[in-house]
This record gives sequence, C-alpha cells and structure tokens, in this order.
Amino acid sequence: MAKGNFGELLKREREMREVSLNEVTKATRIGPRFLEALENEEWGKLPGGVFNRGFVRAIARFLGLDEENLLAEYDLAHGEPNLPTPQPYENKIPRAPIWFPLLALLALLGALAGLVAGGMYGWRRFAAYRAAKRAPASSLVPAQLPADTRTLASSSVTDPSSPASSPANVPASVPLDLSVSTSAATHVRVIADGSVLVDGDLLAGQNHHYAANQQFEVTAGDSSAVLLELNGQAMPPIGTPGASGTIVLSQKDLRQAPGGTPQP
Repeated sequence: MAKGNFGELLKREREMREVSLNEVTKATRIGPRFLEALENEEWGKLPGGVFNRGFVRAIARFLGLDEENLLAEYDLAHGEPNLPTPQPYENKIPRAPIWFPLLALLALLGALAGLVAGGMYGWRRFAAYRAAKRAPASSLVPAQLPADTRTLASSSVTDPSSPASSPANVPASVPLDLSVSTSAATHVRVIADGSVLVDGDLLAGQNHHYAANQQFEVTAGDSSAVLLELNGQAMPPIGTPGASGTIVLSQKDLRQAPGGTPQP
C-alpha cells in the first residue's frame, strides 16, 4: 500500500460511521493526538512497537472492522513485519531421581519392622505375666522334683525332732518357691541347692514350680521368653532380650518383713 492510504482508510471508516475523535478516545482511551497521528501517518508522534499495534486493534474493534486486516494495512504502511506471538513459558520441574522413592520405601519398611518387633516383645512379656498370674498355687515340692529331694524336703518340714528343724541350729528362713513361665519355646535349666531339677526345652505358655531351701540358679536360652517369680514376687529379667542369660536367686531376693524375717 502506498504511503497515505492507511491513514485515509482509517479516517474514512470513522467518518462513514459519523464518529468523532473524542468518541473514539472515550471508547478506547487513546489520546486524540495519537488518533490524529495514525490518520495522518505521523509515525514519529506515536510511541511505536506494540503500542501502535494495540491502538490499531482497539480502533478496529470499536469501529467494527476486521482487526487482522487493519493490522496488515498498518504493517504495509508503516513497514513493520508481523511480530511473532510470544510462546508461553514452560516451567519444567526437574524429575526426582528414580532411587528417591526406593529409599523412602526402605525407610518406611524399616520403621514398620521396628514397630512390629517391639510389639511382639511387649506382647510376649505380657502373655508370660498373665500366664503366671493365672497359674494356681501348687505344692512347694513339684512332681518334677527327684524322689530323694522330695523325701528330704518332706522330712525337714514334718519331723519336729530333726536337728535341722531346731530353732537353735537353723536361721529363720522360709522355703523358696520358683515359678517359671514361658511366653515362647526355649531351653531352660533350673538348679536348686546344687541339684539339677530340669535341663531341657519348655514350650510356650507353660508354667512350672520348683522348690529349694537356699537358692536357685536359672539359665535360659532366650531371656525374653522366661518370666520368673520367687515366692510370688516378680524377679528381674535373666538377661538381655533375645540372648541367653543366667540368674541366681536366694533368700536375700525376697522382701524383708518389719521384723527382719524374709517375707514369702
């Protein structure tokens, strides 16, 4: 298009619609001096660039003209090429390393395993404690006691004429009753006053009583699977959980009565 045709076209379209410059200014908010510069093709009075193209679009929209056609006329008259449409910025978030979810899963599995192990240990101790409490009180001389030991214990209790029963010869003491409860199968050895009463595997949930006069020596393959009570009193664990251990129990492990006599 020859110079002068764009401005004349714009002015002719406005006047054909009987629209004044002030009306265009009120509708598009484009100053009258910029409108006159466009119609007179005085490019030096315009801000230039995208502002000029925006003015052309706004005027075309207000006058009901095709925006793209009018912009093409403007570009031919002004000598500006069509500006490329800016592409939207794509913010690419870096992908997490493939091993990150695997590490998170392993950490979660480790935490769950720790909780399960702790819960199982606590339940085994609680089950052993309940089993010991439910077990009825039995004789101080159990069936597992060898015949010669039962005879000795019986004679020392029932024969008042025996020297061992004389208050002058025997210190004040009470017979010892050991309760052994198991929450899991494990190997247990019980020695009473130097005699081996049991040395073998005990099943889970069992409760046995053993008698002695002076002391017991108890050894367990799994310390956490065994709960001991001496004359009804709960004793400390044999050893660390999951490991074997040995403990010696005697009259001194009983509570002391107000008069100094061991309390059963």
